[in-house]
Amino acid sequence: MTESSDGCPLIIALSAIGGKWKVIILYRLQSQTLRFGEIKTLIPGITSKMLTRQLKDMEKDGLITRTMYTEVPPRVEYSLTPVAQNLLPTLAGLFAWGQEFKTL
Repeated sequence: MTESSDGCPLIIALSAIGGKWKVIILYRLQSQTLRFGEIKTLIPGITSKMLTRQLKDMEKDGLITRTMYTEVPPRVEYSLTPVAQNLLPTLAGLFAWGQEFKTL
């Protein structure tokens, strides 16, 4: 069955996790809840502006949860939603493929 590009599951998936940083952010959040600064430290090269944008997009798409604590100073933590946790086997496969590919 041929699907139009606007309903193509691959295009939908890539729009949610595509780009340079989203998969890396998901990978870093796979086993733990992290604060903004911790994520930034774990991803060399990402700017604060880009990280903020990517986190907002992924929250809007239902991939991550942003939890804000009413403390002084305020504390915000990010974690994967069940939808994103369903991606973990795929991310593990991509990681393994990347390790193999870099040795070619």
